[in-house]
Amino acid sequence: MLVNNVLFLDGEALVIDKPAGLPVDRPRDGSLSLENQLDSLKFGFRRWPLAVHRLDRDTSGCLLLSRNPKAHARLQQAFEQGLVGKRYLAVLDGVPVGDGGTIDLALGKTSTREDGWRIVPDKGGKAARTDWRLLKIFEGRALVEFVPATGRTHQIRVHAASGLGVPVVGDPVYGNADIGGMLLHAAELTVSREGKETIAAKAPLPDRFGSFREG
Repeated sequence: MLVNNVLFLDGEALVIDKPAGLPVDRPRDGSLSLENQLDSLKFGFRRWPLAVHRLDRDTSGCLLLSRNPKAHARLQQAFEQGLVGKRYLAVLDGVPVGDGGTIDLALGKTSTREDGWRIVPDKGGKAARTDWRLLKIFEGRALVEFVPATGRTHQIRVHAASGLGVPVVGDPVYGNADIGGMLLHAAELTVSREGKETIAAKAPLPDRFGSFREG
């Protein structure tokens, strides 16, 4: 139950630690999604909370939900204006060159019969920037911190695979699927609010990160 995954709660906002494998939007096949859990996240309110942004099905970690329509509009605006701080942790299927830097790689969408829909580097696409920092190397893989300055679809996954040349472990689209799942986690989220406490949440690395959880 997601009621046990609450990281932040007040009258306007709710942040949960979304488990990997749970889609935010209802899948076409009608299988379980975040929507099936929203009734347990009302905490005395009549309305269901609404997701303000999206995390991929296989990405775990901080997911922000609004608790009323006015708050939803304000929080969405914060995302659009780049006022939301986000920090991700990922295990890469190899070791990137260097200790850190900024990936500045515009992204666009493509769809083919062979590969299906995906995001690709595209000079004519939308600007996308991500700061990255190498944290740990273990058995030929690297734990990397990603701090996106923009919020494009699949941004970190494509920036890892195409910008650094090393995909996220378990990424079924831009790398290789893995039985342990995709090792991408939304570790921190912050939103400053005028006249109110800053929304701040941290989600610990899940068990699937194995030895990288030890720091």
